[in-house]
This record gives sequence, structure tokens and C-alpha cells, in this order.
Amino acid sequence: MTREFTGWHMLGIMVVAFGTIISVNLTLAYKAVQTFPGLETRNSYVASQSFDADRAAQDALGWTLETHLTHTELTLSVTDANGTSITPKVVSVTLGRATNVAQDMTPDFTIKNGIMHANVDAGAGYWNLRLVLEADDGTVFRRRIQLTAQ
Repeated sequence: MTREFTGWHMLGIMVVAFGTIISVNLTLAYKAVQTFPGLETRNSYVASQSFDADRAAQDALGWTLETHLTHTELTLSVTDANGTSITPKVVSVTLGRATNVAQDMTPDFTIKNGIMHANVDAGAGYWNLRLVLEADDGTVFRRRIQLTAQ
């Protein structure tokens, strides 16, 4: 006795097939986003020539950044691999919106108890903090951090 092939059978096959395709694509997209180290550059070809070496040098520093943004203040704490608070040389810092460069600002940091503080005028919403710091050995450390003003 043969079973009749119905629309429900076809629906089951399609759900399994497209479910597999969608889940594989979502997994690959998630893994691709995880590999982005947060480096930004104007000319991708020039940066690609030294990208791996720059990333390895930054990773070797072992720095951890902790940031906090309120409507009036930005705080930045940098610790080394041992957890010791450090104050690296600030090459450039830009705080701005992802979609509007007209609101970009350059915070001027003061150091209190090993934590860098800057007065800012940040409205509610998402902000991008673009940091370029320099270690004592001359290694340039670049990061882009997304913050929410609280």
C-alpha cells in the first residue's frame, strides 16, 4: 500500500529545507560578527597590509577598557593584563553618533584616581566612542565602542 503525497508532506519538506538554510546563514553571520576586532580605517587596502600585525600587537597589550556615559560625563578606565590601572597617552578620542557626524565631539580628559573623566553633552541614545591610545612602547591601540547615554 502506497501513501498519498499531500500538501502537508510538501510543507514539512519545505520547512525543514528552508529552516536548515536559514539556521546555517544565521550561524555564519553570527560567527562573522564575532571575528570583527573593532578596528576602523579610511583605506582598507593600506590597513590590510599590516592588519594582522597591528591586531596581534594590540592583543599582546592585554588592555581592558571600561567605559560609562551619562548625559554629562564620560568615564574611561584602562587596565593592563594584570588588572593594574594605567593611563595611556591619548592620541585621539571622538564621541559621536553613528549616523550624524555633526554631533561629533572630542572629549578633553582629566585623570582622577587612575580613571579618565571628560565633561560631555550627550543626549539620550546610542553613541560611538572611537579611541586611539598609545602604549609606553609605542603600540597604537584602536577601538570603537558603542555606548548608551544613561
